[in-house]
Amino acid sequence: MSKVANLQKESMVMLKETSRTFFIPINFLEPTLKKTVASAYLCMRAIDEIEDHPELEDAAKQKLLLEISRMLQTTFDRTAYEALIKPYLHLLPPVTQRLADWISVCPAEIVGKVKESTSEMAGGMAKWVEKKFSIETREDLDDYTYYVAGLVGTMLSDIWKWYDNTETDPDLAIGFGRGLQAVNMLRNFDEDLERGVSFVPKGWNRDDMFQYANEHLAQADLYVKPIRNKRILMFCKVPLALAHSTLKALKSGKEKMTRKEVEGIVEQLKEQEQIN
Repeated sequence: MSKVANLQKESMVMLKETSRTFFIPINFLEPTLKKTVASAYLCMRAIDEIEDHPELEDAAKQKLLLEISRMLQTTFDRTAYEALIKPYLHLLPPVTQRLADWISVCPAEIVGKVKESTSEMAGGMAKWVEKKFSIETREDLDDYTYYVAGLVGTMLSDIWKWYDNTETDPDLAIGFGRGLQAVNMLRNFDEDLERGVSFVPKGWNRDDMFQYANEHLAQADLYVKPIRNKRILMFCKVPLALAHSTLKALKSGKEKMTRKEVEGIVEQLKEQEQIN
């Protein structure tokens, strides 16, 4: 097996370890798209682990995120990256340590877009670390969710366009990312409060966050409508259907859906789209 093929195999293993939710829909994509989306997701997950790290000091998070953002704007230097993260190796997870690997398995024709989106995300995350994630207004929430999730939507749209000229609305792509993120925020609402973190604007309550999530999931529903490639459509519809169902479960007082409920939703979508 070639080094690239081996790395692609390892990227799928890493994906399964870091996000079971994302691992389900990615398996519906054709091989080229599968490896591209996996590599793109892992690039973003690598920096997300820095932003989210409970033991890293804010100054270290900012330094790492800003430097990574800069490095992604040119030819990515593996040696320079390894030197940058060396003082933090004991804290950083493998997905972050191997950022250079995830970049290397992304197809050359689209890697520039993936690096560009990840660079913008890293810069935005550094800004919010500096602000100590103090979300005062709806505008603040929109800004934060753009960087941590809206950019995932726009990056996916770039990938669809590159792959088979699938056109999607850029604003709705941001709504797609925001909608999924808002559901995550609601799911972790109590847990975040316990650790002294709140992504809820001042004066808002849980109902306002439900409204915010519903509003963006409605945009996400519109985002997927023009997609004609059945496998791309399935990839987008699975997390979207799970987000809608999770929101219903949370509204009725349940913490999350059962594994069986998740599998049922996926099977139903497979039948609808006639995909094996």
